[in-house]
Amino acid sequence: MTAPHEGIEVRAVDVRYRRGDGRETMALRGVDLVVPRGQFVCIVGKSGGGKSTLVRMIAGLARPSTGSVSVLGKPVEGPSAERAMVFQEDTVFPWMRVQANVEFALRAKGIPADMRAARAKQWLAAVGLADVAGAWPRELSGGMRKRVALATVFAADSGVLLMDEPFGALDFVTRATLHRVLLDLWRMTGATIVFVTHDIEEALVLGDRILVVSDGRMLDDIACDLPRPRGEDERTSPRAVQISKLIIGHLGLAEETKA
Repeated sequence: MTAPHEGIEVRAVDVRYRRGDGRETMALRGVDLVVPRGQFVCIVGKSGGGKSTLVRMIAGLARPSTGSVSVLGKPVEGPSAERAMVFQEDTVFPWMRVQANVEFALRAKGIPADMRAARAKQWLAAVGLADVAGAWPRELSGGMRKRVALATVFAADSGVLLMDEPFGALDFVTRATLHRVLLDLWRMTGATIVFVTHDIEEALVLGDRILVVSDGRMLDDIACDLPRPRGEDERTSPRAVQISKLIIGHLGLAEETKA
């Protein structure tokens, strides 16, 4: 018998949806994936290609039609505190002050008030928001609210973070800043991260691996072995260009790029 995997394991997964007209749509087809604990994996692909379905399935927010999904050696049968999800949409509660937002998941775990407060302050400091713990979310910029969301999921100590285009709506400078914050938190905690993006450069900055998903299929699993930290020189290196061309070719974008 194969020993349980301590990261993420997806085996022979299909996901089918029935549309309003009664016809069946295949969102994922025969997907196999193993993510070791502590790895940072990015998923890239065109819109509607299955990226979000895959990460939502790992989160327990969608179920496979066939096949199996396990995380940390346990079958995924629904959402769990061991798996935290960060969406593109703003998920900070507007009726709670910043620190209360970070404490919310800790309260659900039954952590005493003094420990919740100390942990929330620790993680707000880690994302550079120690000075706004008492602020309302409406008083923060979009980038600062994303920092609150990061502080919240890391404070909860979930171990596995699933991120569905979390920075997609932000400007270039804010996104670059959040990349640094996220990578610092990842190095501090050793969390396992699966990060969905439509941006190839974002995947080059963040990932240990880049998965290319299109039409519900896994087209490639590319080792992104660029040295860290990944500044301009690393992102424009021959290896980075090679990876970018591979992804563009898989997604059928080469002709579009020439045009």
